Amino acid sequence: MPRILGVDVPKEKRIDIALTYLYGVGRHMSGLILKEAGIDAAKRAKELSEEEISHITNILQKGTYKVEGDLRREISQNIKRLMDIGSWRGMRHKKGLPVRGQRTRTNSRTRKGPRKGGMAVIKKDDSAAKKAPAKPAGK
Repeated sequence: MPRILGVDVPKEKRIDIALTYLYGVGRHMSGLILKEAGIDAAKRAKELSEEEISHITNILQKGTYKVEGDLRREISQNIKRLMDIGSWRGMRHKKGLPVRGQRTRTNSRTRKGPRKGGMAVIKKDDSAAKKAPAKPAGK
């Protein structure tokens, strides 16, 4: 498996698809990277030479594309900034609730987690009625 920026890309897939295994690289960006590197997109990842792999890595590292650690760091810093200034979105991130205006009365279980033990319906036991002596009929 070729390693690009510390990520093993699958060797049996076409290189334009294999590059999407990098965080922050989609189909469009992989096409741009391959065009800049001069590599055929139909080539399999296992068919790449060491020179081509290093060329792709250099293109990704030279700074025009934010991928992997840099992108993750930037996103987490943006979220932290929102929480620090106390914006609505930041508060929603802090509370672990949906940020983009979705309803929370129902749904949103992904953000809220599993249901807490709520108001369960408990049937009243009929044993109290059975224990009371029956009134004699006729008197």
